[in-house]
Amino acid sequence: MTTLLERIEIESGPNPTAAIIWMHGLGASGDDFAAIVPELDLTGCPAIRFVFPHAPVMPVTINGGYVMPAWYDIFGTELGPGAVRQEDAAGIAQSLQHIEALIANEVARGIHPSQIVIAGFSQGCAMALHTALRHPEKLAGIMALSGYLPLASTLATERSTVNASTPIFMAHGTQDPVVQINRAEMSRDVLACLGYQVQWHTYPMPHSVHPKEIADISAFLQSVLA
Repeated sequence: MTTLLERIEIESGPNPTAAIIWMHGLGASGDDFAAIVPELDLTGCPAIRFVFPHAPVMPVTINGGYVMPAWYDIFGTELGPGAVRQEDAAGIAQSLQHIEALIANEVARGIHPSQIVIAGFSQGCAMALHTALRHPEKLAGIMALSGYLPLASTLATERSTVNASTPIFMAHGTQDPVVQINRAEMSRDVLACLGYQVQWHTYPMPHSVHPKEIADISAFLQSVLA
């Protein structure tokens, strides 16, 4: 049995009937996005439990082996334009199990999978897409912020058909120097070719969050949870 990750939980109201599991980026923590909750307009949504897990700590190759919170290792070859992708499939698989345990925990607390949104930023975005598209039960939606689709070549054979029509909110900064926008565009195109409903948004920002993006996230949550 997978041990539940340490996490921050915020409830928008008593007795929540919906949940958003939101993964942070490389080297960050669950605190990163907790501050956004009061900024979201959740008009018409049921009470929501926001779950912000802290990633495991591990050495990260791209950062000289420095130990930091990470969902998987990054070898330094997969983010640049035209780069040959060398991805940490084992690390991604392990984090998938951690996120699946968090989903199961919300279900055990009485929240139906169809009222759960899986979200993430940067490396957390990669894990949100990887996990949600393989999850065996229908989910409410996926929020993919400033990231990309990892292990894209395996999705067609590993994906869950029950989430084939799950709405995907995908957002990226046009000035992002960390995950360049062409990587996100390629991910979007792979998803579109497989028939996914991708809502694509760009903002004039670097590797961060834009005020207009917060408004668009609010509208997305209202549409999938209201």
